[in-house]
Amino acid sequence: MAKSKTPAKRARKAEENRLRNKAQKSRIKTAIKKYESSLRQDNTEVAQDNLKKATSLIDKSVGKNIMHKNTAARRKSKLAKKLNQMQAQ
Repeated sequence: MAKSKTPAKRARKAEENRLRNKAQKSRIKTAIKKYESSLRQDNTEVAQDNLKKATSLIDKSVGKNIMHKNTAARRKSKLAKKLNQMQAQ
């Protein structure tokens, strides 16, 4: 444990940030799972809506420095590709 006030506060803040980031990442994963389940049900309108929500959450996480911008771009591209393949069929 920290011996003085400043490192103790930094440790507290780091833990708060870790929990906040964890919650945001969990929210993103849940949105992606909802999107993928709507794809499995062949419901394109719901899938498009869920893709929009997931993309929005991913973009917000980039703005909050939770996710790197290239990681976000890769994930969004992967999700959009799945929808495009389903619509092509």
